[in-house]
Order: sequence, then C-alpha cells, then structure tokens
Amino acid sequence: MEKKEIQGYPHILYRASNLSDGQILENSDTFLQNMLQRRSIREFDRQAIPHEVLRNIIQTAASAPSGANKQPWTFCIVSDPTIKRQIRIAAEEEEKLSYESRMSETWIQDLKPLGTDWKKPFLEEAPHLIVVFKQSYGLDKNQKVQHYYVNESVGIACGFLIAAIHQAGLVTLTHTPSPMNFLSKILNRPSHEKPFLLLPVGRPLSKTYVPDITKKSLNEVLIEY
Repeated sequence: MEKKEIQGYPHILYRASNLSDGQILENSDTFLQNMLQRRSIREFDRQAIPHEVLRNIIQTAASAPSGANKQPWTFCIVSDPTIKRQIRIAAEEEEKLSYESRMSETWIQDLKPLGTDWKKPFLEEAPHLIVVFKQSYGLDKNQKVQHYYVNESVGIACGFLIAAIHQAGLVTLTHTPSPMNFLSKILNRPSHEKPFLLLPVGRPLSKTYVPDITKKSLNEVLIEY
C-alpha cells in the first residue's frame, strides 16, 4: 500500500473506482430507484434479524464522516423483550404528554395524514431497536476529548444507518420522543452520551399499509448555478 506523509502525518493512496460516465449514471439511478422504495413502517414482523446483519448495518453507519474524525456516536442494539417493554412504556408516557399539552394544534393536524398518535406498539413488536447516542465529548483514560460538529456528524451517520437498513431489505421508523432522557437511564449510558434517535428495525408485516404521501419534486428542492 502506497503511503506518504502530509504535514507530518501518514496518508495512504486512495484507490479510485475509475468508472465510466455510463457506469456512474447506472449506479446512481439504481441507488435512487432503490431508495425511492423506502418508507417509514410502523407494523413489524417479530422475526429476529441475524446478528451479523445488524452489525454490518451499524458498521456502515459508523463509517460516516465526522468532525475531525472524532466519530462522536454510540449505537445500542436492543433485542431483549423486557428492555423493549421498558422503552415503550417510557416513550408512550412522554408522547402522551406531548400530544395532550406540548404540541400545537397545527402540529397535531399536520401529523394526522401519517396516522400516528402517542401509542407506540412498534417499540415492542419490532425484533430490534437501534438507539443512537451522541457523545458531547470523548473520554480517553478518563480525560475529556473535545468533539466537533456533534449534531451534524451524528445526523450524517444516522442517514447512513437508515440507508443501510433499507439496502439490507429491512424497514425502520425514525422515532424521536421528546424528551428522550429515559433512554440514557434504561440503557445505563454515561453522562457524556445523549440520546439522538431511536429506530425500530425488522421486516414489515406481510400486509402493511403506509400513508399515501409524496415527496417534493426535484424542481422544488434543487437550485443549480
């Protein structure tokens, strides 16, 4: 492997794929068509997913870029039914309060087409939960290590994670109960880790319905200069 030093630090030669324009276009279109099939799913088959599949998905997420390469994330896979039950109970308590007193009427009306409410049975029904924590700072031999662009970095990793779940042929739902501090307590995470995102993961029920919604057209979201 060819190496060189840049500003006193080792670098390795990047191996480019050297694809033709046609191959690049084909790859981009294949990925686009696959991702256009992705949907948020709330009804899960209870069949467990092979552990190695879950590990591959997490490793894909952990390959994301991050501020100064500090990788300020922790991914927790929860498969234990007792812990999933605890998470559901705590999440529903927060969600019920949100629907009854925290959320505006406009917000509640905007959610109606999605068919969602404070009840979250998928937190128990999905065979696995992935809980993503952001690390406010790192620890090295009990010494604080500064992290940079934490929210941005973890957000990018979660994008990788959702794409990896779909690419594997599985489904998920982005769930962000607010506040989420109960996740730190239930999973016994250290104080420098804060819950960021909760994702149920599995296969969909054989007959699952999703909201009949569309995404904005490319012309609505793209500006070219």
